[in-house]
Amino acid sequence: MSRRNLLRGALALGGGGLLVATAGGEVFAKSSGTSSKNTPTPYTNMFRRPPVLMPTEEGVDEKGPFQKYRLTQKEALANILPGLSTRISAYNGIFPGPTLKIMQGTRTEVRIANKLSTNRITGQPFSTVTHLHGSASLPQYDGYANDQTAPGKVKNYKYPNWQQARTLWYHDHNHLTTAKNVFQGLAAQYHLGDPYERAQLPQGEYDVPLIVSDLAFNADGSVAFNDEDHAGFMGDVILVNGVPWPKMKVKPRVYRFRVLVANVSRSYRFSLSTGDPFYVVGNDAGMTPKVNAVSSWRHGAAERYEVLIDFRKYKVGTKIELKNLSNKNNIDFKNTDKVMQFEVVADSSGPDPYVVPTTLDLGPQPYANRGAIEVNKLTPDMAKVKRKATVERKNGIWTVNGETWEDVEASGFQRVLSNPKPYDVELWTLENKSGGWFHPFHIHLIDGQIISRNTTKDGKAHPWEGGGKDVFYLGENETVQALMQFTTGDGNDGGRYMTHCHNLVHEDDDMMIQFAVGGINTNDPINADPAVVDTEAEMPAVYAPSYPLGT
Repeated sequence: MSRRNLLRGALALGGGGLLVATAGGEVFAKSSGTSSKNTPTPYTNMFRRPPVLMPTEEGVDEKGPFQKYRLTQKEALANILPGLSTRISAYNGIFPGPTLKIMQGTRTEVRIANKLSTNRITGQPFSTVTHLHGSASLPQYDGYANDQTAPGKVKNYKYPNWQQARTLWYHDHNHLTTAKNVFQGLAAQYHLGDPYERAQLPQGEYDVPLIVSDLAFNADGSVAFNDEDHAGFMGDVILVNGVPWPKMKVKPRVYRFRVLVANVSRSYRFSLSTGDPFYVVGNDAGMTPKVNAVSSWRHGAAERYEVLIDFRKYKVGTKIELKNLSNKNNIDFKNTDKVMQFEVVADSSGPDPYVVPTTLDLGPQPYANRGAIEVNKLTPDMAKVKRKATVERKNGIWTVNGETWEDVEASGFQRVLSNPKPYDVELWTLENKSGGWFHPFHIHLIDGQIISRNTTKDGKAHPWEGGGKDVFYLGENETVQALMQFTTGDGNDGGRYMTHCHNLVHEDDDMMIQFAVGGINTNDPINADPAVVDTEAEMPAVYAPSYPLGT
């Protein structure tokens, strides 16, 4: 029996489960089975920031500055629900995992040890794969789905960090269990800075990571997950940085929020209860050349948007909600229209002189001397090849161009969508033919520029999509054209990279294929620098001092 058939099965509806049919299949949505005393109430818990991880070693060698970090994937108990503990599987035992903050040009080596044993959802050994999403990494450090780290083993991931400043994130990418592993807590942010970003956007206390996700819980506080329908999973509790519907105290200043949707399937449409604008200053690939003010924006899983909110106009004591207006084919519950609350408090430091910019200077494109072009300056005439990637469900299986990762495996990992040379520019048409579903489509390695959408009035990208992207929201029956350059950087001559839907249930069943840059067999992503047995004792993590509670 093929793995596809094994993935199919009868769906057993548990208490509180809701099976909703769509044209693209059926999505399982679950209201938590907790009692009223164990159910969180919106805006009663204080907001918190993930801690910033400090390096265990840093210095300068013949290649330049470097830093080394250690992360441990392990189980822990988290206090998410009132009166109950939830067992999570997470980086350093916290959800979200710690934030890494790196300056452009500083190479990092991140030692990731798998101290997990049995996956509590699958009952199988808890293998992991770590993907630094948004990084132009070598294939063997990119989180290739079959490059697994088994329990008791360790892998050193090496990241070049030559790209322009951006919000990245690291998460699990293990073949067949990505959705389950991320759902249990394996996700965190990674911030790459440069002098241009530091000079133009708020920093420090006013630079705030927001990791938004949804979960469902069993009566005992354990996470409740079901993907037997293979279409998606949505829970009824919205978390921000692991806290259900938190409230955050803000000063009358301009804040920068790095918003990441890290859940399995749900998409969001964020808005402020006051109707005031967000100023979009960054997309997946960093700062946008033009700053656009929007009253709301559509945000799919794995996308990153950096937005400014100006709290200077509000009186002390004002409360503003970050709302979720939702999108087509989401399953909404009682409080999934809420995300978090801001409360303006007094600021003794004086007026904030920051001027919200209308344009941003992104700085020079790294490796321009090798032919690299800043993503926002790509034009259609630069494209050497035009390609098409169509996502749809066929015979109960999610596919890209009618193919799946099982087809890639069956080819001995030789089957590819494309094989460009390093620094080639291509124009990809991304088409969603699944009708009743949306797909956040992720292309590894690249930064891409959306040049057309078939569903906007002017046929162009949405106002919030004015910068480089690596996740492309394909709404129902939407077609997007994106220009991209396969920029590999110094010392990276390419290899195989994945492209897939970031509805992680779709990825696991089996909407993922691959492309190669500079040759299929370059930098073997599975066998080059494999995981090894972990013989070192776990070192206690060292975190940077945090900001005051509630900020």
